Amino acid sequence: MEKEKSTSGFSIMSIKISGIPLPIYLAFTAVTAVSIAMKWLPSGMIGALLVMMIFGGLFNIIGNNLPIVKTFLGGGAIVCIFASATLVYTGLIPENVVENVDQFMNKTGFLNFYIAALITGSILGMDRSLLLKAAVRFLPVALCAMTVAILSVGAVGALVGYGFVDAVMYVAIPMMGGGMGAGVVPLSGMYAEALHTDSAAVISRMIPASTLGNVMAIVGAGLLAKLGDVKPGLTGNGRLMRNHNSEMNEKKNSSVSLEELGIGMITAMFFFLLGVIINKFVPAVHSYAWMIILVAVSKACGFIPVKFEDSARQWSQFVMKNWTSALLVGIGISMIDLGAVAKAVSPMYLLLVFVVVGSVSVGAAIGGYLVGFYPVESAITAGLCTTNMGGTGDIAVLSAAKRMELLPFAQIATRICGALILIVASLLTQILF
Repeated sequence: MEKEKSTSGFSIMSIKISGIPLPIYLAFTAVTAVSIAMKWLPSGMIGALLVMMIFGGLFNIIGNNLPIVKTFLGGGAIVCIFASATLVYTGLIPENVVENVDQFMNKTGFLNFYIAALITGSILGMDRSLLLKAAVRFLPVALCAMTVAILSVGAVGALVGYGFVDAVMYVAIPMMGGGMGAGVVPLSGMYAEALHTDSAAVISRMIPASTLGNVMAIVGAGLLAKLGDVKPGLTGNGRLMRNHNSEMNEKKNSSVSLEELGIGMITAMFFFLLGVIINKFVPAVHSYAWMIILVAVSKACGFIPVKFEDSARQWSQFVMKNWTSALLVGIGISMIDLGAVAKAVSPMYLLLVFVVVGSVSVGAAIGGYLVGFYPVESAITAGLCTTNMGGTGDIAVLSAAKRMELLPFAQIATRICGALILIVASLLTQILF
């Protein structure tokens, strides 16, 4: 919440949400809500983005001012996701709005647009020596942490009567597969083929694990951020490497030209295009992963002019500042099924999901510390981001932890590790089924 000091004392007009005075913002919200109820909301981008931005700003302010939520659970990010999901679950947001937001987020590609901006800006704005040092250490840490989590949940599953194989194959693997479309869906096909059954029956067992893992990862990110506040020596406050002065270019332009924003936007979209093109030839690796590789190699080799690097960084900051809360609302509306989460809740199931999330975080924190990472940042990126629901989960987790600058590392954990998990799963189906 933004407040302006006034010599004449407090005024309600001094309270601002997204730079808009509170009374005006509430009027915007009321008109939007009436339009939703009366089915007057425009379809397409305008209607979807308006709903996401209006409710995103409101929920973000609420979450950042709720005592327990803001202190331990990630503040506005948690409220944006779960308040909007609750509105859908209770029917207060009708089906036509849900479909429009889902269309805009996924088929129109707003999610890709957002992620492309943050990946390009974060990597091109990163210190080159840090990029080279961190990249070669990060993947082994994430893979070792995931191995620890898989073995841990298998052992616990055997102890509580769920079964070692079922705990590994139906809880851990779906949580670490890289999300719904890139993980659960292809996994269900593999399992169905190996078991000679219908994939619909298999996917119904996997979705709760993926969803609950996403929820716990988001909450865990907020708790890790709080741990960093209590124990400052464990965190770099957004910096992954210890003993490294800066991960971002030190240039802080006081003014940003419209031309620079345009250059940054085109640069981000072009790298995304290159990732998609290469994915056509090597589909086993996600287009996000190819994009990360291309941007990282370009940065490491010095192929990108400084003006383009600065423009990409400025564009990513613009996108993050104005659309993060909106995107989180879009995630809550289109991708969080509270009904499925509620059906899956049982003490044993929650325990198994918690074991995966907890053990992968601890493993990543310890492994990260050993290779020179800050434990909190390593636990979030190489740990929690392996158990969330893909790109949307990365954004939700990092937003809850207030460490969005770590998105490139989160995407490595999600996309590259997720692809490797699919390969491991294909081998395990032949051995365990």
